Amino acid sequence: MPAEPTVKRTIAFIDGQNLFYAVKRAFGYGYPNYNALALVEAACRAKGWSATATRFYTGVPNATDNPFWNHFWTAKLALMGTRGVTTFSRPLKYRNQTVRLPNGQATTVLVGQEKGIDIRIALDVVRMAREGVYDVALIFSQDQDLSEAADEVKSVSMAQDRWIKIACAFPVSPTYTNTRGINNTHWVKINRALYDGCIDQNDYRPKRKP
Repeated sequence: MPAEPTVKRTIAFIDGQNLFYAVKRAFGYGYPNYNALALVEAACRAKGWSATATRFYTGVPNATDNPFWNHFWTAKLALMGTRGVTTFSRPLKYRNQTVRLPNGQATTVLVGQEKGIDIRIALDVVRMAREGVYDVALIFSQDQDLSEAADEVKSVSMAQDRWIKIACAFPVSPTYTNTRGINNTHWVKINRALYDGCIDQNDYRPKRKP
């Protein structure tokens, strides 16, 4: 059994959209108002881990397709970059999707979807485990596709005879029904009090004309 390190170097991997939609359902916030660094530090502090790096991943809509959210994410990512957060963004891919209206009629709408974000996170989690740069990988996502990355990291731990923990952080509340973290990981539950202490004081939403 590998020795557990006294100081547990922790790298956080944040799926920005997955975290936002979970927080929206759990706490009711209508836009991504979290301070990524503060949230990572608070979660690590609660577990006694040492936060050493934060990596943030998100899809960003094209300025022509959605100028509001393009402005928001461009500004938020830029500020995070100045504070030491490693950011990774990809343009959203669009496809037509048929939705059912309340009156029973169907209509087709253009929907933007993220492509490759979960794969990028999984690759980075496994690669950095092999490089030995962390003891704890703290993933802010509930995407079960990442369970395969968790299994691979456990194989790396065995091959290197090194203690490594994979953790999954997600919000919890009476209104949020998804109570499961990523399979085969250590779950870190974020309650309302912890989250509210980590709200970004900057609002990156563009000002609307009066």
